[in-house]
Amino acid sequence: MSASTTSPAVLHLALELSVTSWLIAYRLPWSDKVRLQRVSAGDSAALLTLVSDLREKVAARMGPDVTLASCFEAGRDGFWLHRLLTDNGVINHVVEPTSILVTRGARRAKTDRLDAQGLLRVLAAAFAGDREICHMVRTPSVAEEDDKRPHREREYLVQERVRIENRIAALLATQGVLKRPSLRTWASDLDVLRAGDGRPLPPCLRAELDRLRRRLLMTLEMIREVEAAREQAMEAHDTPANQTVKALCKLRGLGDNFSAVLAKEVFYRTFDNRRQIAAYLGLAPTPFQSGGMDRDRRINRAGNSRARKTMVQLAWLWLRYQPESGLAQWFRGRVGELQGRTRRIAIVAMARKLLIAIWRFITGGVVPEGAILAA
Repeated sequence: MSASTTSPAVLHLALELSVTSWLIAYRLPWSDKVRLQRVSAGDSAALLTLVSDLREKVAARMGPDVTLASCFEAGRDGFWLHRLLTDNGVINHVVEPTSILVTRGARRAKTDRLDAQGLLRVLAAAFAGDREICHMVRTPSVAEEDDKRPHREREYLVQERVRIENRIAALLATQGVLKRPSLRTWASDLDVLRAGDGRPLPPCLRAELDRLRRRLLMTLEMIREVEAAREQAMEAHDTPANQTVKALCKLRGLGDNFSAVLAKEVFYRTFDNRRQIAAYLGLAPTPFQSGGMDRDRRINRAGNSRARKTMVQLAWLWLRYQPESGLAQWFRGRVGELQGRTRRIAIVAMARKLLIAIWRFITGGVVPEGAILAA
């Protein structure tokens, strides 16, 4: 960002995005006054018209060499606006909202105007070379973003399946029935099913259960469809991400789904060291140093929550499928027969170590100590 400050005219724009409108704050190079312009949400034509008018205004006064820099906070609008601005000659940055320093007063004023002006100050400082003023999001390409869709859709469908299954179980439990009928013999099972007091199921309850069954079958079919499409894409496209998935599947205990999540949520990026990759997943400890106190606190959970959850689940599976590996032995030696909170804390530490071991396996081909490769 600092390399671009050689331009004699730099125009900063900050976009405060909401559901109904976009508020654009900008400052002309020859003035300290912050000007505001509001357009309807999603009106990219009006935004580009404003950008073009400002560029012409600055060029007419300071010459044709004009640099436009903009920013907005990462959120529900995704990255399409970033690509639109970039394609139209604007140096755009997507800001991580939680990385912006704000006043810690008990009642902080919150308006779109104040937020846009604050973003504008952050952008000016970052564009001038202050790399600590905030964190910028690495924007994925269209292909990288689209590669994440299958496993994310599957995750939502699995959550829907669990929700429907729990609803069926809860409805049956209200009648004293503890076992769910089989989906294959649903009708015959419901015919002979009796409530805890010996009566048949009420008709309205049975109708609701039938509708839930149809929704469950449709969800299961969608999960199979997503998994089949993912397998076909793996065979048809030999992309770097798919190569990473195949490499991860060589480790015993890593299936297609976990491998896809790690490859397309984490390892599509490059990391310089192990602390960077642990911080990206929010698995790095939070340092606390004040006076004579210097220690690490709990993990900050500021990274990719989906990948972090996957790594914790994978750590539990690693203990089952790789019991003789160095990491599994480290866990047993550290925890022993302890249960409860101590075990849960230790599994997070093991997840961080396992993440680093898998990263070294992907980047350098170093097999984790004692790990067994799948046949």
